[in-house]
Amino acid sequence: MTTVPLAPPRRLLEFTLDGAPVRVPEGATILDACRAAGTDVPTLCHGDTLTPKNACRLCVVEVEGARTLAPACSRRAEPGMVVRTDTARTRHSRKVVLELLASSVDLSTTPGAAEWIKEYGAEPDRFGPEARRLGEEPRVDNDLYVREYDKCVLCYKCVDACGDQWQNSFAISVTGRGFDARIAVEHDGPLTESACVYCGNCVEVCPTGALSFKREFDMRAGGTWDEAAQTETTTVCAYCGVGCNLTLHVQDNEIVKVTSPHDNPVTHGNLCIKGRFGFQHVQNRV
Repeated sequence: MTTVPLAPPRRLLEFTLDGAPVRVPEGATILDACRAAGTDVPTLCHGDTLTPKNACRLCVVEVEGARTLAPACSRRAEPGMVVRTDTARTRHSRKVVLELLASSVDLSTTPGAAEWIKEYGAEPDRFGPEARRLGEEPRVDNDLYVREYDKCVLCYKCVDACGDQWQNSFAISVTGRGFDARIAVEHDGPLTESACVYCGNCVEVCPTGALSFKREFDMRAGGTWDEAAQTETTTVCAYCGVGCNLTLHVQDNEIVKVTSPHDNPVTHGNLCIKGRFGFQHVQNRV
């Protein structure tokens, strides 16, 4: 039985968003209001199951009376505030952020990145090839998931998901400072020698594909990965009695990866190693 906490309804507050009045529940962020109003504000580091980290700065908006641009993912809406999401200042800021990110890391598997670069007229190539941050090969040291740090934008979502916000394994952290900062496990060693429990919750929240299923990695390398040809079916995990929801991604009648609905009150997008990776018994694999 799922326990649903009851609380008094939150009062609504009203403010102005791009010239139009909007009403959102008390405690909602500007990004919440933008999405409710159908306003497209790009973001990379925001996760709907995690506390905002304010890392990518793509979602900045202009708040009347404020000296600096505000990150929409964490700035709480306030009564009477005036917010503009598509001004020359916000567009220029997003353009520069996209240029800095795309010039230093590989955004080829980041959903929406190519469209944003085109929309904001970003020119990552103007920084030259020397801007590349790492230039290292993918780390394939286990059969479950792959780490490609050349695609990492240091959003810290994997750190939070592995740490005190969900898994509490603390296998992932940040090493180095400044340009040398990077995501790593203990002593920057193999995943198999770390505290990782292979729940894959870090893969679930990664926004760029820096962490990916081994099956997906192999299919992309072979040119057979095709999300347009995939179907998704949500079911219940059969391993135990918790009742975790699984979303099976199927291509060519084969399960290629498993995710979990973020709005499910049981899992909130999180799974254990069996739920996320233990699906081979339901299909024939040579």
